[in-house]
Amino acid sequence: MSDVTRIAEQVTEALGGGANIHDIENCMTRLRIGVGDVAAVDTGALKRIDGVLGVVEDQTMQVVLGPGLVDEVADEMGRISSTYVRMEGDDVATGAGAGTGAAMRADQLAARGGQIKARRSAANQTPVRAFLRRVANIFLPLIPALIACGIIAGLNGVLVNLTTNGTTPWAAGITPALGAIASGFMSLIAVFVGMNAAKEFGGTAILGGAVAAIIPFAGVAKVTVLGQALAPGQGGVIGALLAAVLAAFIERWVRRWAPRSLSMLLVPTITVLLAGLVTLFVFMTLAGWISTGIGSMANGLLQSGGPLAGAVLGGLFLPLVMFGLHQALIPIHATLIEQAGWTILLPVLAMAGAGQVGATVAVFMRARHNHSLRNTIKSALPAGLLGVGEPLIYGVTLPLGRPFVTACVGGACGGAFIATFDMLGTTVGSTAIGPSGWAMFPLVNGAHGIGAAALVYGGGLLVAYLTGWLATYFFGFTKESLAALNAPEVDEQRAGLIGEELDPRG
Repeated sequence: MSDVTRIAEQVTEALGGGANIHDIENCMTRLRIGVGDVAAVDTGALKRIDGVLGVVEDQTMQVVLGPGLVDEVADEMGRISSTYVRMEGDDVATGAGAGTGAAMRADQLAARGGQIKARRSAANQTPVRAFLRRVANIFLPLIPALIACGIIAGLNGVLVNLTTNGTTPWAAGITPALGAIASGFMSLIAVFVGMNAAKEFGGTAILGGAVAAIIPFAGVAKVTVLGQALAPGQGGVIGALLAAVLAAFIERWVRRWAPRSLSMLLVPTITVLLAGLVTLFVFMTLAGWISTGIGSMANGLLQSGGPLAGAVLGGLFLPLVMFGLHQALIPIHATLIEQAGWTILLPVLAMAGAGQVGATVAVFMRARHNHSLRNTIKSALPAGLLGVGEPLIYGVTLPLGRPFVTACVGGACGGAFIATFDMLGTTVGSTAIGPSGWAMFPLVNGAHGIGAAALVYGGGLLVAYLTGWLATYFFGFTKESLAALNAPEVDEQRAGLIGEELDPRG
């Protein structure tokens, strides 16, 4: 049995079996699994599975596995869950007592499924959970394209600079093509947001995209609202989001009363017409104000707040990642990238991961005799250097308690460093959402060009590494916790008890 199959089967069993799993989604590092009955989940067994780095308990369980492995396990769990459902169906259709007994069994299964779904829906309808889940569903599918286009844009920026100063004259014919490849997706990102948003809110994806496509259309410049001509792209992803959500509600409303024979004509026409008019005459102006406000607030925060603002942002980002709340920032990053070509918040927030890398190195040095923990660090540290922080959060710093806090201190110092340069005029931004750590170097840009931005960002990483290491090495352990960590018989489970009182998951 492969490791992927073993992990998938053990995770499925610990979650109460395939019948208790309703949906499986994954981001870069963690599985997000909707379960019907939380009481049927064995969280302790989940945490003990070899390969599971951490668990966030919720109605939608989050199982941290790390990059690469999470995709394979998600696919395998989907196959296992589907097989389980099919076996149940086969039992109903061909097992003993087929006929009336089978029909009764099917009714019982359907009733049970409905009850589970209702319980799950009720438990999940807290405003914060519902908001974050929908934001993730709308924007997470776009991140691979944002990363790809951001990296290509960064490469193109370097080539343009080298070509301008005569170093690479051969690239003069290549840079326009790279620019087109990098910019094409961003020019139509509103359409993709509209399609995902409509689908998430119960509408037809293509109708949401059709309404959102109004926003980047060049012809909107001929439309006047409150005496001002609209600008193509005005309102950006926020306008697209509002437009698609409205389209989904209008579509559902029309379907309720439209005659079946005419629904093919009435539903899409009325949906696009009404939502389109509101988008043009309300949402583009309103969302334009909101987008401008977000940009002004982000720039003002770092330029006025300086080191203090950077320290707060960099210091608090690890707890946001731990609870999955960082997904709420994706629309803000996307808006800033649309406006300026980069988001100035992401490099500051990325310092949290760098602080954790420094803290982890200190833990590695202090835990000389804890071979299990050191092996975990060896496997998780490369991902941490590339900006994937969950393996280090759940596998190292959070279970130990104090090192999680000292990692946040490192992030705060790195954030203060970058924010200081922002305040002084050397803006540092990321042209894409997603990677941080060393993986962000191809994406950095700013008011003074790629070179200056990369230098400041690299300086921030060094500051966060160093302060995270210092804080953890000297203040990350009590004498008792350090002795317990290095006891000959110590294991991962005992190590987790050291920081139990500081673990916000309880």
